[in-house]
Amino acid sequence: MSTEIIVDGSAVLVADEHLNLLDVLREQLGVRSVKDGCSPQGQCGCCTVLVDGQPRVACVTPVRRVAGRAVTTLEGLDAEVRDGWARAFAATGGSQCGFCTPGIICRFAGLQAKGIVHADRAAAARALAAHLCRCTGWQPILDAWEIYPSVVDTDQPADPDRRAAADLRAGIEGGTPQSTGPHVALGTGGFADDTAPEGALVAVRGGEGCDSADEDGWVVAETPAEARRLAGRVPGRRTTATWTPPLEAPTGDWAVTLRTSWTEPGYLETDAAWCQPGGEPASPLGNGGAFGGKLHSPVAEAARRLADRHGRPLRVLWSRPDTVELGPKRPPVAAGVRSDGTGEIVVARTPGIREAIQSHAPGLAVTEVDVAGPPTSSQIRGAGWAEAAVLLAAVRDEPGWITSPGGGSAAAEITSDGTISVRVRAGAVLDETVLRSYCAGAAHMAYSWVTSESLGVDPAGVVHDLTVRSFGIVGAASMPAVRIEVLDDGAEPVNGSDAVFAAVAAAVWIDRGCPPTWPTDR
Repeated sequence: MSTEIIVDGSAVLVADEHLNLLDVLREQLGVRSVKDGCSPQGQCGCCTVLVDGQPRVACVTPVRRVAGRAVTTLEGLDAEVRDGWARAFAATGGSQCGFCTPGIICRFAGLQAKGIVHADRAAAARALAAHLCRCTGWQPILDAWEIYPSVVDTDQPADPDRRAAADLRAGIEGGTPQSTGPHVALGTGGFADDTAPEGALVAVRGGEGCDSADEDGWVVAETPAEARRLAGRVPGRRTTATWTPPLEAPTGDWAVTLRTSWTEPGYLETDAAWCQPGGEPASPLGNGGAFGGKLHSPVAEAARRLADRHGRPLRVLWSRPDTVELGPKRPPVAAGVRSDGTGEIVVARTPGIREAIQSHAPGLAVTEVDVAGPPTSSQIRGAGWAEAAVLLAAVRDEPGWITSPGGGSAAAEITSDGTISVRVRAGAVLDETVLRSYCAGAAHMAYSWVTSESLGVDPAGVVHDLTVRSFGIVGAASMPAVRIEVLDDGAEPVNGSDAVFAAVAAAVWIDRGCPPTWPTDR
């Protein structure tokens, strides 16, 4: 049965009423502002649109449920409203990669329609419970909500020199070339799947025993919906069971001990690439470095191989469960450290992890062991050296200044009112808004890492937490305020946010009395 819906003021006839609204918007209508970050489980908010003026996540909304109703996407918002939000997010650093912000802007537009005043920051934070942002740490997003009325009618002409400096700072902090500016908040930063040519085939991973999969496990079809149907994958799940960290602390007379769990980088744009036959594949990095999690993603090579095999442009899409099961994780550690900074650390066997730890803590003896579980990487943000820095800060009983391998340094403390206070040196600032945004994001990632993040991996190494909400990432309403002081020494610009990540992790752990197991609050 066909279904008629009204999208951004135009009537659209949808032939298959069983499709979800996200598939209709992206695949049939080419609306690229709606993004799929949870595949589709209604958990990340990246596909939020307005239905009769009310925010709704499109990925779990059957198109038949919106028959005859008005669907408004980011593209369909009043131009002044949309551009005002883009300027507000750019002014506060509220968007880094830009994958989540189109949905958040639609959410904020819905709040405005309800008459929520922009001074009500708490209401905006509560509304963000339906969303996930991994880059900014929420604070710059809430800042954008507050300042929106003051920028909506302000002309902000582009300054090429300032934009180049902002892009350079973003690239230094993100580890890959990135763009900044109002367009990024609108989701047009250049994500791989957004740039795929019309009519490209789609490849997804087949489920266990899938008859439609090729010898490499790929199911190829004309659309994502058809590919997912043929693949027969079981939807992602979240376990109710709990498991302790996989490694035991070494025996000894230690001043502090620490055991950490498996943790997921949690980037929102799942791995994607596309390729023309005989061509070069689009990079899965898009407009962000994914905190080291996509540096060696296999999807680009798969896109090249499959495009050549099928003789047509082809998109390769990992689902959220794919990223959890196959993507690299931060390696778990178990350590004991004496008051003089010597000690032992046991870590899941990972190329480069020994060097990362001992570069920061030469007094720690490193033992690598085989642990059943998902793949690990020393290229995940701060892997190894950040844990070492936190341990050394704990035996001093004060965080102090921490210098990262990237050259930046930071100090952090938790004030009496719970605020995370940060000082950071990263050479010449280049663009303070961008640097502050990345530092706020690093503070959030560190706070969340220490207090609430873990991945359910059983003793046999099977991952049981396959939904984006199961990672334990702290939401907007639960994140403490972050105060950042940027110290510009005029030197060569270097990465500062990685140092902030380690410094905040140390400050949070020490503030909680250095409990021996992370996450501390689970």
